[in-house]
Amino acid sequence: MANTNLNNHHNGVIAAGLLLNLCCSISIVFLNKWLYSIKRFPNITLTCIHFLATSLGMFICQMLGTFSPKKLPVSQIIPLSVTFCGFVVFTNLSLQSNTVGTYQLAKVLTTPVIILIQTNFYSKHFSSGIKATLIPISLGVFINSYYDIKFNVLGTIYALLGVAVTSLYQIFVGSKQQELQANSMQLLYYQAPMSSVFLLFVIPFFEPITSEGGVFSGMWTSDVLMLVGLTACVAFLINLTIFWIIGNTSPVTYNMFGHFKFCITLLGGYIIFNDPIQFNQLLGILITLFGIVVYTHLKLNANKETPSIASKLTVKP
Repeated sequence: MANTNLNNHHNGVIAAGLLLNLCCSISIVFLNKWLYSIKRFPNITLTCIHFLATSLGMFICQMLGTFSPKKLPVSQIIPLSVTFCGFVVFTNLSLQSNTVGTYQLAKVLTTPVIILIQTNFYSKHFSSGIKATLIPISLGVFINSYYDIKFNVLGTIYALLGVAVTSLYQIFVGSKQQELQANSMQLLYYQAPMSSVFLLFVIPFFEPITSEGGVFSGMWTSDVLMLVGLTACVAFLINLTIFWIIGNTSPVTYNMFGHFKFCITLLGGYIIFNDPIQFNQLLGILITLFGIVVYTHLKLNANKETPSIASKLTVKP
């Protein structure tokens, strides 16, 4: 009975973390899209602000005793920080350059890439059924992108780069936690400020500073200030829950959970930003959803036979 209650409590905590991540992930897409499309706020600058807010949030969490910092070798955190920068910057550039629908569907390709990387470089085995579901997932994304009337080459490049870097990032998070015996918050405590510094050096080369569209060009109206502050808070919660979910489940589990978020995000994109949709795009979305549902069913059955890693790393050391 005690074990059952413990398992139920643990499952409840996992569910709460997933729900928080769901709400934050959906809201930040629309908030960021509004800042990029309507307010013309610079992309990398906004990402850097989000990282700085996450750094401040981690410092506050540490002061409140939420976790105890652990001394970690900086050389081990650099790859994580670099991929973190690439992950957020390229996905945000994809959101800025594509419709919300194409941006969201492109992220689905992260699952096939993760499986490809883990199969070839981490000697991880996936069943033939799971591999087969990647066909409709990828096919649906291709069909949607092909018939997207707002399709553009630059947006596609950003989306593909985002998929590649995001896959590496998600794998690194899971592997570094086990390799360094550090929990998610101990890693993020190092990674967020380091990523902020990287982007501070990058911004002058890719975005205006004082000229039109720059962060010091007088664009800080009250509504922009409010939106940026709100996205910064939401970004901190997303970064925190991403680390926690991947560390307590797996990169593939987190990624597949993310696919369920794209249905609501797609609907919001069509309503809020009037993104056009054709019948063939809807067909592509349904094909991708079919692949997701079958994949999830197979993955859940496989997890029943494999012990969860959820208990290996917890938020508190």
